[in-house]
Amino acid sequence: MGAKGCVNVLLKLLVFQGLFVSRPQEDFDFFYFVLQWPGAYCDTSRACCYPTSGKPAADFGIHGLWPNYNGGSWPSNCDPDSQFDRSQISDLVSSLKKNWPTLSCPSNEGFNFWEHEWEKHGTCSESVMDQHEYFENALKLKQKANLLQILKNSGINPDDGFYNLDKITNAIKDGIGFTPGIECNKDPERNAQLHQIYICVDTSGTEFIECPVLPRGSCPSQIQFSKF
Repeated sequence: MGAKGCVNVLLKLLVFQGLFVSRPQEDFDFFYFVLQWPGAYCDTSRACCYPTSGKPAADFGIHGLWPNYNGGSWPSNCDPDSQFDRSQISDLVSSLKKNWPTLSCPSNEGFNFWEHEWEKHGTCSESVMDQHEYFENALKLKQKANLLQILKNSGINPDDGFYNLDKITNAIKDGIGFTPGIECNKDPERNAQLHQIYICVDTSGTEFIECPVLPRGSCPSQIQFSKF
């Protein structure tokens, strides 16, 4: 077999093994807009620290805006040359501190969190938005969703009570028009609690859509909505 034939065989093997991706890395099919409940983040065995600006409001905070593929995989760290530049989001910082707060330790302003989200996820969406637009779009999506009010309107409150998973899902679906993904974690007593909500967004990063694929949930039928 000649050199060309060997290369073709190798490529076929890589494709078969799922190791060769022919599509451009910055090409993606939709976004997951992920919001997390701070009470669930903090009510675990993992350490939780409030940001230097103080305890965040008892509201869902942005975790990120993540490009995804319809098949369930996702790109990441697409452009090492596109480093986070805080000067590009200087007009958004006060809003980011309120709506995209950090809870990691040690206590900090939040820039490390935002830098991580931009470099891991945001750089994979540069074909449709720059750094400022990435954070601005996420802030607008949070305002558009208003998840806490949607849940409260259905009698679902962060009071350490247990609520039916389907009721939570349906309340959000009725509120935004699309089915969300729900992710749970566990408190020190091993109770499953509402942790993160995934809402799918079109490739412009501005409009909610029905999810092509939902994240694999790990929630039982009854979950706790913890206080914060």
